Amino acid sequence: MRITEAARRLGTSPRMLRYRETLGLLPPTRERQGHRRFGEAELRAVALALALERRYDISPAELAFGLRVLADPEVRADVRELGERVGRLSAPPARALDFEKEKALRLLRGRP
Repeated sequence: MRITEAARRLGTSPRMLRYRETLGLLPPTRERQGHRRFGEAELRAVALALALERRYDISPAELAFGLRVLADPEVRADVRELGERVGRLSAPPARALDFEKEKALRLLRGRP
């Protein structure tokens, strides 16, 4: 179906669907002529995004950034560092990791 029909079924506007596309919140589906086509899978993806935005009271841009954090290890590391610095996330205890690393190295060397 075309964008107008998809927007009607989702209770949104074609303009909002285009905006979501610029944010990377729509699966890439286009015809040879360049027109976007919506099938059931695309409608379900947009419906899920809309539900997440309502449930967590976030904007489409915030949801798109959340996806970027999940997909890009560098962004994820930077956001994690910020979370640790502002006290929203705790850093893994270094001593416990060092102990496990040493234990693994001993096992690899064949020592108890």
